[in-house]
Amino acid sequence: MERFTRTFGLLTACSAAVLALAGPSSAQESFKVGIVTFLSGPAAESFGVPAGKAAEFVIGELNKGAGPAPYNKVGFGGMKIEPVVIDENGGATKQVQELRNLYQRDNVDAVIGYIGSGDCLAVAPIAEELKKPLFLFDCGTPRIFEEAKYNYVFRTAAHATQDNVGLIRYMKMKNIKMDTFSAINQDYAWGQDSRADFVGAAGQLYPNAKLGADLLPKFGAGQYGTEVSALVSAGSDVVYSSLWGGDLQAFILQSVPRGLAKRSQLVLSAADHVLPPLGDKMPDGVIIGARGSYGLMSPKTPLNEWFFNGYEKAHGAYPVQAAYRVTQSILGVKNAVEKAMAKNGGKKPSADELVAAMTGSEWESPGGLIQMKNGDGHQAIQPISFSRTKYNAEKKRVDLVDIVNFEAECVNPPPGVKAIDWIKGGMKSDKCK
Repeated sequence: MERFTRTFGLLTACSAAVLALAGPSSAQESFKVGIVTFLSGPAAESFGVPAGKAAEFVIGELNKGAGPAPYNKVGFGGMKIEPVVIDENGGATKQVQELRNLYQRDNVDAVIGYIGSGDCLAVAPIAEELKKPLFLFDCGTPRIFEEAKYNYVFRTAAHATQDNVGLIRYMKMKNIKMDTFSAINQDYAWGQDSRADFVGAAGQLYPNAKLGADLLPKFGAGQYGTEVSALVSAGSDVVYSSLWGGDLQAFILQSVPRGLAKRSQLVLSAADHVLPPLGDKMPDGVIIGARGSYGLMSPKTPLNEWFFNGYEKAHGAYPVQAAYRVTQSILGVKNAVEKAMAKNGGKKPSADELVAAMTGSEWESPGGLIQMKNGDGHQAIQPISFSRTKYNAEKKRVDLVDIVNFEAECVNPPPGVKAIDWIKGGMKSDKCK
């Protein structure tokens, strides 16, 4: 418990409130869950810390029984949620050891975590080896369940294929010219897979488009002078990127003075989380996704109003994609725990009972319906939205306009089909507008 207090203190001075809500309790009266997110490093400010703040808010509300129906039962099935929060910064080898520590030293009942695709690929086999429930709340690479089968591992959010298929569909719907395009993506699983999906989807809806500059800087590069020069020189109709976190912020700040956004249409698959810190430094008219129907593109439902308004009041800023993603994971685990308890007579579920309840399940989230339809019931699909940026001087924030929502089945492959094969086969779906 000492480690939780010290680590979560990086997020906010009032973090101890969540611990107090959990309180001292027996194993039967509490459900101990590891929360892993970036608390330091370039992915922390705009991504990892908002996820941690969302976990703090949601767990605090659930432990008070203050969630909206159907999430108004205290904690998980009456058990107080006892969080142990870990910093994801440090690389995959460190995260493998931290995951072992969570299960074997801290005795958590489950882990909700991981943003980096490389980290997800590294930790998933460890959870399987230990036969402990692991709920990946983010990470984009489709490889998790396409290259392996897991019983104890789930991803409670859609993978990056929906980001790129949806982006291309939005561009086509809005008649964006793309005779030529260039790309800049991070050189690891997320960037490589995102690039492959975008190029493949472009080949279906923009078959004559020519790829110009194709850049893969390393994660955390920070300086993009050479890359910006190459993109400006290419002069493509469109510049596509899946950069995120501090890398995306740095790229925008370095490319705007060079006129890249005026020369080319910027299309960013996962950019909503950098809008608050960038403010008026984000150019108008940039096409962006948020990896779901999140933040300023989220649905107007009682569940979302509870989350959006509560988070904003607690933290002084509206929630963005990572905050939504960890929240839908927490609610999904709550749904599965209570489903298992309804079946076993109200007892705290075993690992296997929890796994059985989560497999193939579905639940409502602030961003819409989450369905565990792919990966043999272990991989989620969900709706997604896209829009354009427009700075609002009166509110002193970037607004999102021209929003389009796509149903989950329109932008995700069907069960049993690999993402890239579905894309190359024409992205067939009867759920598209």
